[in-house]
Amino acid sequence: MASNFTSSETGLPSYDEPIRIVPVHSPSLETAAPTAQLVYNNGPLLTAVEVYTVFWGSQWQQAPESDLAQKLNSFFDYILTSPLLDQMAEYSTVEQKIGRGSRSGTTTLTTSEPGSNVTDDQIQQFITDAIANSTLPQPTANTLYFVYLPSGTTVTMSGDSSCSSFCGYHNAINNKIYYAVMPYPDCAGCTNHLSAFDSLTSTSSHELCEAITDPIPGQGWYDQNNGEIGDICAWQTRQEGNYTIQKEWSNNSNSCM
Repeated sequence: MASNFTSSETGLPSYDEPIRIVPVHSPSLETAAPTAQLVYNNGPLLTAVEVYTVFWGSQWQQAPESDLAQKLNSFFDYILTSPLLDQMAEYSTVEQKIGRGSRSGTTTLTTSEPGSNVTDDQIQQFITDAIANSTLPQPTANTLYFVYLPSGTTVTMSGDSSCSSFCGYHNAINNKIYYAVMPYPDCAGCTNHLSAFDSLTSTSSHELCEAITDPIPGQGWYDQNNGEIGDICAWQTRQEGNYTIQKEWSNNSNSCM
């Protein structure tokens, strides 16, 4: 199960919420909690998710990262119209019906560099600044920005660091702008013997499904003891088409699927 964190936004109203993360791999994470049960807390859902991929830094313009970026976009083109998204329909409500999604666009941003270390506050400011200057499109109620960091960049939040404590996470800025952060898997704890690409598709699918069902962490579908739909099944993977993805918790089946 992932840990709880609180966040504050640079230059934005602050609020406390549980940020859900993909923790670094350990064997104890490969067995789902048998008493898990996601409960709906009346918050918004992403009913037709619109993923916009953001590759931050000039490294993404050079091989092998440029090839990896293209492969990740192809992954989203497939997975957003796959049975994985149909699986999310279980968590529809009377007023919010979850369906398939789409990739609304992509960009590689090189006007600034993340450097060797970037904080979650800086990532939030990076996103809000890019929206303000039209480098990124204005968000809709279904927009989910996926921010990919290059190799060699460590992400820190609340005193914890990528590769030492977590491999990815999602969050909301001011309860309105939804985003996921994907540090490059530079460590064994974030690959679990997978390739960099397979580990990124696994982590990305984890955060995608969590953001769809719980875009404002803790206000959508959430288990107070075990976390979100992906946390319960952390590091349990399967194949969807040609891609490695993570299994997600099903209340109906009482298992990871």
